[in-house]
Amino acid sequence: MRRDTTPVDRNLALELVRVTEAAALAASRWIGRGDKNAADGAAVDAMRRAFDTIAISGTVVIGEGEMDEAPMLYIGEKVGSGGPEVDIAVDPLEGTNICATGGPNSIATLAVAEHGGFLHAPDIYMDKIAVGPGLPAGVVDLDAGVAENLRELAKAKKVEINDLVVCILGRDRHKDIIKACREAGARIMLIPDGDVAGVIAVSQPSTGVDLYLGSGGAPEGVLAAAALRCIGGQMQGRLMYEDDGQIERARSMGLTDPHAKLTAEQMAKGDVMFAATGVTGGPMLHGVRRSGTAAYTHSIVMRSKTGTVRYIEGHHNFSLKPGDFAS
Repeated sequence: MRRDTTPVDRNLALELVRVTEAAALAASRWIGRGDKNAADGAAVDAMRRAFDTIAISGTVVIGEGEMDEAPMLYIGEKVGSGGPEVDIAVDPLEGTNICATGGPNSIATLAVAEHGGFLHAPDIYMDKIAVGPGLPAGVVDLDAGVAENLRELAKAKKVEINDLVVCILGRDRHKDIIKACREAGARIMLIPDGDVAGVIAVSQPSTGVDLYLGSGGAPEGVLAAAALRCIGGQMQGRLMYEDDGQIERARSMGLTDPHAKLTAEQMAKGDVMFAATGVTGGPMLHGVRRSGTAAYTHSIVMRSKTGTVRYIEGHHNFSLKPGDFAS
């Protein structure tokens, strides 16, 4: 059997899950306690410690968002115990508010690519559109109107528009998109936070989501693009700027055309691996369940090179290992 010798080795898959498990377990102690920064800080610290045991030389290129005003795995930080050079995209706790309020669909997530594989996205907003696998290329387009995209998607799926479900972040800025979807006849799933999970939902038939629309964090957009690269879905994104300073910041991070419409392949190139562990339960992943000195986790790991998707259940016995660290 020929050994996989690329930097993103398939043997890395379970190691990445251990990292997201550690973050999810640490954050789970803060579910429903109303302190999103404490939950995020616990996830960051646990993820950082877990990375110290992984045989990689990783550089964080997509780190914790500054918008959350929480401890960060910062851009440029080195992680790993030494090994192949890889780039890392992380969100130790996606859906900090969800975790703090005990709502659904909070996850710990990360992605790994060969050096130079990820778009270096500043911590600003990105306009996004995404659909799942098995559809004609270009079936939806960020520059097309909502009604046109719904018509084309319904035609490609051989269904009526009123059969389609559109996932949108519940924000005032999306009121026109929501109105246009409803006027066209589509149904809407509004989510309070967590647009990485929202984008990924289009790839999972069990979620019932056909299309993701709207703006959210650019770093989260890169993570979602990495996941869709592994599954075969389609995504487009365009960075959104508030002032010229943000445009210059994007240029300084290597974006020659800051206003370009970016595909998933442009945001996450080459061999990519994605992992996530549920913190609170959702349609894709179960949340952490605790009982005395034991806990249960539910994770997903996937790789673009093979298209393989694995779900992993973890049963953790803390009497045999320190704290919440899943080694």
